[in-house]
Amino acid sequence: MPDQDRNRESDSLLDRAFRDALVPPGAAADPCETDETRTRLLDAAYEQFCRTGIQRSSMEEIARRADLSRITLYRRFETKDALVEQVILREFRRYFVQFLEDIRTADTVADRVVLGFVSALRAIRTNRLIATLLETEPVLFAGAIGGDDGTMLATVRRFVAGQLRREQLAGTISADLDVDLVAEILVRISASFLATPSRVVDIDDDDELAAVARQFLVPMVLPDHSTR
Repeated sequence: MPDQDRNRESDSLLDRAFRDALVPPGAAADPCETDETRTRLLDAAYEQFCRTGIQRSSMEEIARRADLSRITLYRRFETKDALVEQVILREFRRYFVQFLEDIRTADTVADRVVLGFVSALRAIRTNRLIATLLETEPVLFAGAIGGDDGTMLATVRRFVAGQLRREQLAGTISADLDVDLVAEILVRISASFLATPSRVVDIDDDDELAAVARQFLVPMVLPDHSTR
């Protein structure tokens, strides 16, 4: 498959990941999500990748862990790359769903910014798969989820910008706010904390992260320091 076609396919899957997170509970499910055999294989792949990493995991091991045949595995996922992509995208989708769940409890825009920031970093920090891949094969992991073209960051930025536009429509933040720019900065700050350990901010301390978000991130969304 040409690189451009592969990138377009990847973009489509990433976009689908965060669109699916917005589907209301009880809405019609994607047939793939109700395929028990597919879910079983994804679960087995997730466990195998968490234990040994992606490169050292074979399709045979994954099929054996799922207690299914290799033929069944290859019928659902033609290649290992296809399986890896779907496992990672499922984690990405879960991240979006958890993010929305966490900010739903907030009463104000300021609180939603704070909770969103803490939720985003916590989700990445505590994910078993990400922890394993960052330790065993960080270059492969970076390429798998983002590539060199910034696909992952762009997708998360669109997601965050969408949340800010909802606030604008609700009248809780200024209609003049450049939501795309603010979302870009918020996402890049989060990515920086995750990519490069800080000697000043303990990203394993939710209270400390919340304090940072309230002091520095909230004013970007609410320049007047409003707590509407």
